[in-house]
Amino acid sequence: MLVRPRRNRKSIGIRNLVQETSLSVHDFIFPLFLTDGKNIKVEIKSMPNIFRYSLDNLLLEIEDCLNLGIYAFALFPHYEDAKKDKLASESWNENTLYLKAIKTIKKQFPEVIIMTDVAMDPYSSDGHDGFVEDGKILNDETLEILARMAVAQAKAGSDIVGPSDMMDGRVQFIRQELDKAGFTEVSIMSYSVKYASGFYGPFRDALDSAPKSGDKKTYQMNPANSREALIEAELDTKEGADFLMVKPAGSYLDIIKLLKDNCNLPIAAYQVSGEYAMLKAASQMGWIEYEKCMLESLISIKRAGAKIILSYCAKDFAIYLKKNNL
Repeated sequence: MLVRPRRNRKSIGIRNLVQETSLSVHDFIFPLFLTDGKNIKVEIKSMPNIFRYSLDNLLLEIEDCLNLGIYAFALFPHYEDAKKDKLASESWNENTLYLKAIKTIKKQFPEVIIMTDVAMDPYSSDGHDGFVEDGKILNDETLEILARMAVAQAKAGSDIVGPSDMMDGRVQFIRQELDKAGFTEVSIMSYSVKYASGFYGPFRDALDSAPKSGDKKTYQMNPANSREALIEAELDTKEGADFLMVKPAGSYLDIIKLLKDNCNLPIAAYQVSGEYAMLKAASQMGWIEYEKCMLESLISIKRAGAKIILSYCAKDFAIYLKKNNL
């Protein structure tokens, strides 16, 4: 045989030379959960080794991550029901936990990148990403709430705002309001292609943010559709997004590739809570080897075309690199 592909696999040195895709700790944004109180570190039962932190412990976790090379974080707030209302008004309260935490983090660690979540559900008494009236999600009325939230987050020190709501026109509305308020350098990472997925369950456990009625299928995308993703991505690009995100990642690698091949903006992908939980649960049962499957799942997301990966595995990956002197 003249052609023997195995020659390029014969040793680890050769395999490293011809490896097409690589992962770096700098590829990651690590999601973190914030809750009220002091000295709190509560494990989320459906997400082993992922915690809700009070601000004091959150600062310690960020410092630990910085020592591992992780410098970008997506921050999500957990609020008690008493703080929630139909307008999500707690989200722009200057003295609210979330905004105060952003200010504190940026003051203590000015080098970190903080991505904030722009959506109503953590603050909404209805548990939806949009304003609810008579059982319907009102798109245009929601935009003003989201923009007010985004401006408050930018004022607190957010580097990247992440509209995760999937309302039509929200990127342009938020961009205009940010610019009007003088925050022209604050980036928008749009959840451009966010599917109505069954993999979000553990995240909703973490925030107690499940819808009180109905579902999110009138605004999140149908998992059966792919061409629709190009419509959403094109709109968000024209409206001023700086990054386009696909969520979830693992079941939508074809969508990541589709956007990579058709869009010029950097593509992000969110390996969501359910994907992480499955890896952890199977490994705890002894059915898979966690590190190997974690690496395989992450490299597949990068190989598909994601430049940025939001993942609950980010810290585990950084620890793996350090442990193996990589």
